[in-house]
Amino acid sequence: MARDEVRRILPADIKREVLVKDEKAETNPKWGFPPEKRPMEMHMQFGIINLDKPPGPTSHEVVAWIKKLFDLSKAGHGGTLDPKVSG
Repeated sequence: MARDEVRRILPADIKREVLVKDEKAETNPKWGFPPEKRPMEMHMQFGIINLDKPPGPTSHEVVAWIKKLFDLSKAGHGGTLDPKVSG
């Protein structure tokens, strides 16, 4: 198929996998934590903060506050819609 050709696949032709969760299965604690038992430090190291930014401060300012509050060396934001709106 040429690079610029578009390959079209019908939804019925897409291979799908069915996953089954075993409710009785247990995970060895040495391999991690359930999310509700994970230490906050681990959430901060590997996670994302979803923030409802108040109107007024810029996203850059809010990132600076987060870095200071949690003593982080690195932090950033994934974008913003408009500097004067919340969300």
